Amino acid sequence: MAQELVLVGGGHAHVDVLKRFGLEPVPGVRLTLVTRDLETPYSGMLPGLVAGVYSRAESHIDLTRLVSSAGARLIHAETNGLDRVDRVVLCSGHAPVGYDFVSLDIGAGPDLSIPGAREVGVPVKPVDGFLERFDALLRDAQASGRAPRIAIVGGGAGGVELSLAIERRLRDFAGGASVGLVTRHDILPDYPARGREVLRRELERRGIDLVTNAEVAEARPGALVCRGGRSLAFNEAIWVTGATPPVWLADTGLALDDGGFVALEPTLRSANDPFVFAAGDVATVLEHPRPKAGVFAVRQGKPLEQNLRRALAGKPLRPFRPQAEFLTLIGTYDGAAVASRNGLAASGAWAWRLKQWIDRRWIRQYQALT
Repeated sequence: MAQELVLVGGGHAHVDVLKRFGLEPVPGVRLTLVTRDLETPYSGMLPGLVAGVYSRAESHIDLTRLVSSAGARLIHAETNGLDRVDRVVLCSGHAPVGYDFVSLDIGAGPDLSIPGAREVGVPVKPVDGFLERFDALLRDAQASGRAPRIAIVGGGAGGVELSLAIERRLRDFAGGASVGLVTRHDILPDYPARGREVLRRELERRGIDLVTNAEVAEARPGALVCRGGRSLAFNEAIWVTGATPPVWLADTGLALDDGGFVALEPTLRSANDPFVFAAGDVATVLEHPRPKAGVFAVRQGKPLEQNLRRALAGKPLRPFRPQAEFLTLIGTYDGAAVASRNGLAASGAWAWRLKQWIDRRWIRQYQALT
């Protein structure tokens, strides 16, 4: 092969790159996916999977099948470094993988810097680990007939929606669901006031214990201790806190932003290495910073694919500007959703139908392969 293009991670942008390269391969280029997981979940459908609305097959993309349809090579290994001098991807349990160009789309995990967080509870990412633990909780609940007490840490969109999804899934057990949501500020601080109040009322209606302006200072087995002394009891804690990058990025010599994420030019190329690209939560476009949200990773697939092609051909890259406003749909998993855009918010069954239609349409592109 004349050139090696290596995709690290099966994130939302990379699944689009794989499909597009499969439809129009580049002669003389070998495409390789290095991934820890053989199935990749769609973030928009994860709460629905937890709530029992979707099955695992409906909400995941089979990377083995997608890679095969693209005529690419699959390396099932976890990446733990990047040697930019020799241009190789470093992996656990696998030989280094050489590249001419490499793209990173490995996401980010929740912040576990709170003392005890790494030992107590489960982070929502990696998703496979979270789902494994949640399935175990369901089995225990079915065996005992009683729902566990769940504490969710993080009041952003992810934490709020997951709280509602878990309450719906556990509602039918004896005694009903016991779910608490704790956040150091208010819920959804960047959300329109109307939408925030609709969701606050929904949390209260569903009996979810909402604890705001309470910073968790320590996680102990069975209890979260907040600053000021308040203690919250639980059987399982789920961390849906702010995003943090993989620790090995700090050793790569790549330019990083203040949060430790890969710093990118508007072309999605590294700010200090022309052979490295990135997309999704693991990176930040310095000129156009955006929240760590799946909606932006989804939109980066096409411009990333086009600029990878240009880089391989030695052509100038084209900048990409992400949308400034975007539609947010938060499901209640009780027959409705809350829609927000441009500072406005509305809710109802129509928003839930719209969310389902958008999510199913997106994932079907990478499941219904020809």
